[in-house]
Amino acid sequence: MKDFLEVLDLTRDDLDRLLDLAVEAREMPHLRDGLLDDEIVFCYFSKPSTRTRVSFAAAISHLGGEAEFVGPAELQLDRGETIEDTAMVVSRYASAAVIRTFEHSDVTRFARAATIPVVNALTNLHHPCQALADVLTVKDRFGRFDGVRLAYLGDGNNVAHSLIQAAALTGMDIVVATPVDLAPDTDIVARARGVARRTGGTVEVINDPMQAVKEADVVYTDVWVSMGDPPDQQEARRRMLTPFRVDEDLMKLASPSAFFMHCLPAHRGDEVVDAVLDGDQSVIGDQAENRLHTEQALLVALLTEGLAGRAR
Repeated sequence: MKDFLEVLDLTRDDLDRLLDLAVEAREMPHLRDGLLDDEIVFCYFSKPSTRTRVSFAAAISHLGGEAEFVGPAELQLDRGETIEDTAMVVSRYASAAVIRTFEHSDVTRFARAATIPVVNALTNLHHPCQALADVLTVKDRFGRFDGVRLAYLGDGNNVAHSLIQAAALTGMDIVVATPVDLAPDTDIVARARGVARRTGGTVEVINDPMQAVKEADVVYTDVWVSMGDPPDQQEARRRMLTPFRVDEDLMKLASPSAFFMHCLPAHRGDEVVDAVLDGDQSVIGDQAENRLHTEQALLVALLTEGLAGRAR
């Protein structure tokens, strides 16, 4: 497998290897500092970023390389050059490409035309690098995936899609609670359920946040308003999602040992209250740090012997 565009590009063996490499990167971040010696990684970001940008820059630096960050206005894409021509040229200069953009089809087109590894650093449909950090955080806490119940509350967005795929691949039980109009993509859910049947996990989509959180081991949420959402729709989304806010009362329905996760940035007072986000059950700092380790692991795997991968 040349590219990493969504979680279910991976096999379970691929994922286990990435998690092992991530632990190695956490313990010995400069062990492989010659892998990208004097090389660049092309990083195209058409959306603002904190964690994704800084974590990839650090991971690339730990491997001895340099991240070349560019936005739409700095390339000829804004002047009509095709994605395919851009990918062809960039492949002659860089060792890998990391792309954070809006349309998922833009990343798949770039990957098809590129001869170097391409990593999806976020699209409107998937956020697979976040999901890698999420499952590492779960494994750090429990040492296992089987029997873990993960409750995701809020918008059935790109974060939810990748989390659903990751839970299915690991054999966790995931229950996603969203308003009816903001449910996750049905095709993504159906494919994940097929994987979960083989791994021993379950994928459930409901509309009741209290039922979702009941006895959960992990409670996870994300922002209600994403980049690109039209301003005239934002208030309507907030009204729809208010019952899904994670507060102290909702957390009390979860397992006493449950912990809280959020991919950040958080809109405090919307999807989560300060008392939960900053409370003893919150692992958002570890979760954010794990972005660095899993992304470093991903680059190592793609740039060395690669990953087995599933047929897309």
